[in-house]
Amino acid sequence: MNDTYITFTGWVGTAPELRELPGGQQVASFRVASTPRRLRDGQWEDGPTTWHQVKAWRRLAGHVAESLRTGDPVLVHGRLVADVWKKPDGSLSTQLVVVASSVGHDLNHGTSAFTKPRREVEAVPSPEQVGASGEEAA
Repeated sequence: MNDTYITFTGWVGTAPELRELPGGQQVASFRVASTPRRLRDGQWEDGPTTWHQVKAWRRLAGHVAESLRTGDPVLVHGRLVADVWKKPDGSLSTQLVVVASSVGHDLNHGTSAFTKPRREVEAVPSPEQVGASGEEAA
């Protein structure tokens, strides 16, 4: 496999947009701005800002939508892919997108509290609910 992986830090530039696709799969899309800073001659200088389009799928999508806000410092790791589509005029357009495998707050800029979601467990009937035949009582 010749996938290209990228890890970067930056600031959430757009609120994550959560969508549910026809198969029930969730996807969250958001943009992250990354601006390098360098110390030159005793002064901090900002370099050019790079904007990254990020997509998170399935369970990560829901967690991103629930956890991230515009302006949050983040660390993103994922696969760099080319999103190619045909415009109405027939020409092709390409955008590089990071398909995230991990997203989290960048703790260099503050603290964060982690909340593990509860797993939904199928209810098991109690012995009183189960009759002598082993089937649930009505």
